[in-house]
Amino acid sequence: MIDTPAIKSRFEALAPHLNERARRLFVASEADAAGRGGIAAVAAVMGVARSTIGRGLAELRSKEGASSRRIRRPGGGRKPKVETEPGLLDALSELVQSAIRGDPEAALLWVSKSQRHLVGALSQRGFTASQKLVGRLLRGLGFSLQANRKTREGTSHPDRNAQFEHINAQINGFQAAGQPAISVDTKKRELVGDFKNGGRELRPRGDPEPVRVHDFMLPERGKVAPYGVYDIAANAGWINLGITSDTATFAVESIRRWWRELGQSRYQEAKRILITADCGGSNGARVRLWKTELQTLADQTGLSITVAHLPPGTSKWNRIEHRLFAFITQNWRGKPLLTHQVIVQLIASTTTEKGLTVQCRLDKNAYDKGIKVSDAEMAKLNIKLDDFHGEWNYTIDPRTPGLVGFVATAFRLR
Repeated sequence: MIDTPAIKSRFEALAPHLNERARRLFVASEADAAGRGGIAAVAAVMGVARSTIGRGLAELRSKEGASSRRIRRPGGGRKPKVETEPGLLDALSELVQSAIRGDPEAALLWVSKSQRHLVGALSQRGFTASQKLVGRLLRGLGFSLQANRKTREGTSHPDRNAQFEHINAQINGFQAAGQPAISVDTKKRELVGDFKNGGRELRPRGDPEPVRVHDFMLPERGKVAPYGVYDIAANAGWINLGITSDTATFAVESIRRWWRELGQSRYQEAKRILITADCGGSNGARVRLWKTELQTLADQTGLSITVAHLPPGTSKWNRIEHRLFAFITQNWRGKPLLTHQVIVQLIASTTTEKGLTVQCRLDKNAYDKGIKVSDAEMAKLNIKLDDFHGEWNYTIDPRTPGLVGFVATAFRLR
């Protein structure tokens, strides 16, 4: 006689721990042990179809079934969406590819190609797919989430590489002669106040630094323009922290202050100086005020000033960008730039394992915009253009040599 209550008790105890195949084999083994009439009895007690018990008995008696790891027989289970809805994969691929190519008729050209938007676009075409399914299909098609990459530099000048070689040769020549060679530029203007600053810093868990929601300038604090001078040989930086406009007058004043506080003591035998700068901005190659202010600086210091501009569109290759500005940004990441004094201290505390040191001073002078330089003033410049791209490479010598020595000495004694 078949002990059906015992069979039912054993099944109910084990069922939560068994997968589909294990349950099938269990009921088959119970039916086989019950003998004649076992299949009908077990099917009635456990609520399992006789065909399921029959498949289980076949697996128990089959040598191949013992080594198989399959839970269901081949072809069992729910059919994939790509089979039940033919064309789903092609429609998804078309939606993504058309948006990438910039097809003006693409459904997703002007929105992000998120899984949610793709699901909606597929739904409009009559397909039903969840966000998870779309994600799996996209991975199968070779797509993944990726950010933009800055690689396009715009129009490349044919003499770009030649200009870089010229700059490097100039730097090597000045350094070999013990003359200063500096790289200059203005770092990105920054808001002063309790504004969010990119990056993160260590703080107690759940206690982030509170900052303003919107980045609207505070009139009483304004913005700062950090103009940098990087001494290439000394691996030393100087920041003149301006609080008004970033003009050519401000740029040259920053170089003047560097020379007065650091340069002239570091290079006591200097007779000339090399300045490498971007082709645009306040120290641009076409800025007339930049050249006239450099002429004034040359007259004051007695130095012959050679300028070599980087080719257009290559500002990221300026040495000051990756040897000074990058480390300042790392040093103040995650810290709100609350006051001028905080910014000065954060910049001045920037160091690297390779010996970079930085000094910073606050420049409270006001620099007016829109100063025009006439042709007559340009004609008075003691400037010599190089034979190779004179618009990028030129030297400004002091005027009236007899007076230069007296002016330069007085400048140094200030």
